[in-house]
Amino acid sequence: MSLLFDAVLCLLLLAGALGVVATGAARAAVIAFIGYGLLLGLAWVRLAAVDVALTEIAIGSGISGVVLLRCVRALPATPKAPAPNPLLRPLAAMVSIAIAVALGAAVLALPEPAPSRAADVATALPATDLGNPVTGVLLVFRALDTLLEKVVLLLSLVGVWALSRDPACRGRPDPLSLEPAPAPSAFLARVLAPVGVLVGLYLLWAGADHPGGAFQSGAVLAAMGLLLVMGDQIRIPATQNRGLRLMLLAGPFGFLAVGFAGWATAGVFLGYPPGAEKAVIIAVEVAITLSIAVTLGLIVLGPPAGEERS
Repeated sequence: MSLLFDAVLCLLLLAGALGVVATGAARAAVIAFIGYGLLLGLAWVRLAAVDVALTEIAIGSGISGVVLLRCVRALPATPKAPAPNPLLRPLAAMVSIAIAVALGAAVLALPEPAPSRAADVATALPATDLGNPVTGVLLVFRALDTLLEKVVLLLSLVGVWALSRDPACRGRPDPLSLEPAPAPSAFLARVLAPVGVLVGLYLLWAGADHPGGAFQSGAVLAAMGLLLVMGDQIRIPATQNRGLRLMLLAGPFGFLAVGFAGWATAGVFLGYPPGAEKAVIIAVEVAITLSIAVTLGLIVLGPPAGEERS
């Protein structure tokens, strides 16, 4: 039964990928992409990689899908494009099949058992007081990579803000809708947002020992903030707000400060003080979660429209 489920899931993944690239309409392709991301998250669950599944569903499918839908809505109406060269599609299909075959051959050629540092991580993890090996890898053994990821995420927001009509990137992003929120949207925002915030905070707290963590928590909190905005429960913040910018910088700069402090407390950059590793890691995750939630929300909302004039 399990093998049958996995086979059906693989077929659905192939069909979903084909639907994304074969659909002519941009909106339909984005919706297919969101569905494909959900299927991919389910595949990661079947591979016992729950942390990866949560990230894929929340960010790879959810947040990215909303951004793409907003981009599609902003596209200008264009006349129907001329038919492409009839040889182009078969050529693209042949190249794609060749790449897929090469990747499959590379995977099958891997030695058995595959090279892994999992045993080293399992041996060193108890010293950190963490129960989740994924959190241990991200915030201890590969902490520099995680720090750079937060910087890249912040730079992606800078890229979005660079599209602003205001050279100083001031003001509020354009509203998601020019019409007042309908009563059902306002009701859902009031009812679901508190529950979603609790789920996000649980993912943050549980991430030290169970599946979850800063990225998953930040994505859920960002989604709840967007839900409140769409339900007209909160106003879109102005980008020049000092508190907002401090929240954006809290994660990367807080992580960097802990990294520099590691030279004094542990004798190495991004080291943690002996005996207080878990407490410091959780503090870093709190700061990172705050920054991720605000950054993802602002990326979805888009560039600021300019400073309001009275």
